[in-house]
Amino acid sequence: MKKISVRAAVAASLLVASGLAAAQANDPKATIAELDARLTKLGAAKVDGTEKAGDKTAPGLFFGPRKLNNNYDIVDDVKKKSGATATIFVKSGDEFVRISTNVLTPEGKRGVGTNLARAKAYDAVSKGQSFCGEVDVLGTMFNACYNPIKDDKGGVIGVTYVGFKKS
Repeated sequence: MKKISVRAAVAASLLVASGLAAAQANDPKATIAELDARLTKLGAAKVDGTEKAGDKTAPGLFFGPRKLNNNYDIVDDVKKKSGATATIFVKSGDEFVRISTNVLTPEGKRGVGTNLARAKAYDAVSKGQSFCGEVDVLGTMFNACYNPIKDDKGGVIGVTYVGFKKS
């Protein structure tokens, strides 16, 4: 009898754990929190120099000593672990330019060098606020979150994004 109740308890625990993992698996708020925490561990965010981003020249965005322009391991790891698309933007003038992304264009290339669309997410992060909701990313609908990246003076210098494709 005891073996059955122990097995039942283990089975119930596994079901609860897998249910929580599944619930978090499509949660852009939890996923962007993980992305932002990972970036913060690298060090303070700052802009320095310039770098090519697609057909544009954009400011270099660093977390600690690590430049994120054209560096895809972090965004690809987000995709591998959660299935989410992920992007890091840098502020360039009054635009936010994709410098690291796993979001693909209709031609199947990384959307590096493209700008954040001027919509609700742009408005929020420009004011230093987060935005979560349904968005169109390069022609595909996503449940997404955007967080501003701030320098040590509190100025917005970039944006992080994660999104789960709408089914």
